Amino acid sequence: MTYLLALDQGTSSSRSIVFDRGGHVVAMAQREFRQIYPQPGWVEHDPHDLWQTQLATAREALKNAGLSARDIHAVGITNQRETTLVWNRRTGEPVYNAIVWQDRRAESTCADLRAHGMSEPVLQKTGLRIDAYFSGTKLQWILDHVPGARAQAERGELAFGTVDSWLIWQLTGGAVHATDYSNAARTMLFNVHTRCWDEELMAALNIPAALMPEARPSSAHFGRLLPEWLGEPLEIGGVAGDQQSALFGQACFTAGMAKNTYGTGCFMLMHTGERFQISQNGLITTAAAQPPGQPQYALEGSVFIGGAVVQWLRDGLRAIDASSEVQALAESVPDAGGVVLVPAFTGLGAPYWKPDSRGSITGLTRGTTMAHIARAALESIAFQSAALLDAMSRDAVAAGGVPVSELRVDGGACVNDLLMQIQADLLGIPVVRPAVIETTALGAAYLAGLHTGLYGGLDELSQQWRVQRTFHPTLSREVAAEKMAAWERAVRQTTAG
Repeated sequence: MTYLLALDQGTSSSRSIVFDRGGHVVAMAQREFRQIYPQPGWVEHDPHDLWQTQLATAREALKNAGLSARDIHAVGITNQRETTLVWNRRTGEPVYNAIVWQDRRAESTCADLRAHGMSEPVLQKTGLRIDAYFSGTKLQWILDHVPGARAQAERGELAFGTVDSWLIWQLTGGAVHATDYSNAARTMLFNVHTRCWDEELMAALNIPAALMPEARPSSAHFGRLLPEWLGEPLEIGGVAGDQQSALFGQACFTAGMAKNTYGTGCFMLMHTGERFQISQNGLITTAAAQPPGQPQYALEGSVFIGGAVVQWLRDGLRAIDASSEVQALAESVPDAGGVVLVPAFTGLGAPYWKPDSRGSITGLTRGTTMAHIARAALESIAFQSAALLDAMSRDAVAAGGVPVSELRVDGGACVNDLLMQIQADLLGIPVVRPAVIETTALGAAYLAGLHTGLYGGLDELSQQWRVQRTFHPTLSREVAAEKMAAWERAVRQTTAG
C-alpha cells in the first residue's frame, strides 16, 4: 500500500494518475467530455459526465498500473475550481448542469453587488474581486432560474458544491458533503480568516446556509469510497483546487516561493505563508492548500489565454497542423521582427483586468511571416506571465519580503524549451522545470499521503521535489526591459477606449 491515486477533474477532461511513494508517475488515464455552450458567454458541463469519466479513468489507471485497490494507500482529489453544481440530497440528481468557471452569465449580478458597496467586504473577507468567475453568483443564478430550486434549498433539500464536493458525494455514496479550504475560498462566500461561510456574504446573494458543504483542511479525512467503485473502501485523504494543488505539488510551502502553470491559461501563485495580503498590483488573495493548522495564503494571478494562443494558431489561422510544431516554426526566425501579439480573445486577466478588451497584432511589415507571428504568440504567454511576476514581486517587497528568486513551472506548455527560455530572459531569474510536471495531481496525492501517514511531513515532500532542467536568463536586463516596454505599449493600444 505505498501507491497513491490522484483524481484530476479538469475543464476539458478527467484524468487519474497513480503515483508511487517517491512521487513518480506509475500510470495514468484520461477521458475528454462534452462542453456545452447554450448561448454566447455561457459554458456548462453535464455533472454525470464529470462523475462517469472520472470513475472510468480511475479504473483504467489502476489497470494500466497493473495494480488493484489493495495497493492504494489513499486517494486525493484536485479539480477545476469555481465550477458550480447543485443537486438533490435525497436522489443525488443535479437540478441543473454544472456552470463552468468560464461562464459569464452572472455579470449583471456582480455589477449590482459593486453598486451596493460590496466590493470592499468581499475583498477583505475573501481576498477576491467581485467577478462572475467565482461560484457565488453562479449559485444564486441556479436558485433564481431553476423552477422550485430556491424553495427546495430553503427546505434543506438541495446541496451545493464545487466539483470536488460533487465527486466526494458520489464516491462516498452521499455520506460526505464537504469541500476543502482552497476550493471554498473560490466561492466569494467563504471568510478565509475565520474559515467559515460568511453570513454577510451569504445574505448579500440570498444563499440559504443549508446548501453549503462542510469546509475542511486540504489534508484531512473526506470519507471512504464505496467498495463497489474500485473494490476497496479507500480513504479520501486530500482535496485541493487545481492551482493550489499545483503549488503544493511543486513543494512551494514557504512564503516567497512561486509557481506558474502553463495550460489553456496561465495561473501563477506565490505562497505568502500565514500573511493575508491584499494585492496593490491587480492580483487576488486565496487560501493555499494546507494541512490542519494556521491558515496559509497565496497571491494569485490568472492569464486567460496562455497555451490557447497556440491552439488558435493551429485551429484559427491553420499556421500549424499540431501544437507541437509551434516551437520549430518560432525558432525558424531569430526574433519576432517587431511583431507583438496581445491575445485578449476573452479580455485580459491579472494584472490588467480588462474583460472587454479584444486581441491585437501590432508591428506588422511586408517582411512579417507566419514564423514571426508564431514567435510573437509564444512571447505573449511569457510577457503576460512576466507582468504577473512583476506584480507579485512588488507586492512581496511592499510587505517587507523579497522579490521572487526563481519560478517553478508546470503544465502542458512548460515542455516547450523556447517558451521557457523566453520566460527566463524576460524575468531575469531562473525558470525551473521539475522532473514530474504533473504537479496538480501530485499535490492532491501528497495531501492524501500526508494525512494518512505515508509521509512524515513537509520536509520529506520538499526533498522529493526534483529538477529536470533549469533555464537561466541570457538577455541583459536593459534589453528585457525594452521588450517589456514594447509589450506594455501594445497592451495600452489594445485596451484604449
